[in-house]
Amino acid sequence: MAKIGVAGKGGTGKTTLAALTVVALLRNNLGPVLAIDADPNSNLAETLGVSAPKSLVEIVDEVSKSIDRLPAGIDKTQYLEYRVREAITEDKGFDLLVMGKTEGPGCYCYCNHLLREHMEKLQDSYRFVVMDNEAGLEHLSRRTTRQLDILFITALADRNSLLSVQRIYEMTKKLDLDIGQVKLVINEHSVLPKSLQMSTPLPVFFTLPFDQEIWQKSCAGKGLLDLPEDSPSYQVVQKTLKLVLGI
Repeated sequence: MAKIGVAGKGGTGKTTLAALTVVALLRNNLGPVLAIDADPNSNLAETLGVSAPKSLVEIVDEVSKSIDRLPAGIDKTQYLEYRVREAITEDKGFDLLVMGKTEGPGCYCYCNHLLREHMEKLQDSYRFVVMDNEAGLEHLSRRTTRQLDILFITALADRNSLLSVQRIYEMTKKLDLDIGQVKLVINEHSVLPKSLQMSTPLPVFFTLPFDQEIWQKSCAGKGLLDLPEDSPSYQVVQKTLKLVLGI
């Protein structure tokens, strides 16, 4: 089993890269794949073109409100585990688990704990786990992103975006998250100016080119599962995964 994470500021192509990674794994017959949307601003289901399942946050909220009406002979922990497994959507060769968005901070901490706990229980059932992380540093400090084989950090070729890359990279080192490889991905730019490249400790691993087909699908609210094989972005992601995973 291998775990791939994608992190970065919002708007840098993070979710698109996560979706393209799932698509490339499926097309290379490397399933089963577990896709995890750990971003409160959940868009991975839409980007893949599937219906979003009930989120962990919604499940915790529902169970908390019905704690006095649980089925006989089952405690809260067992019932939550049952509900989480029930919420995993099985669709077109992969499963999807969604973190969701909470109205307050208390529930989210527990949901992060729940996500870590169930990832450890579920991951051995899959050949690959692909996690679309929260934009920013919160997911790192909560340690939902740990024990990854690869962490892709997405950025645009501008100073603020690359400073975010530096903060994310430094956080992975500070927290000792046991991440095998950390790779920088630049979105929509073919050349990164040398002056900007100096602001990040990571060299550019690959560039995700502007892709007309992906842009059109995004505008139309369509997913990427049927993206043409000759899509420039898909081709880059597929070649990259073959390189880093040896597939």
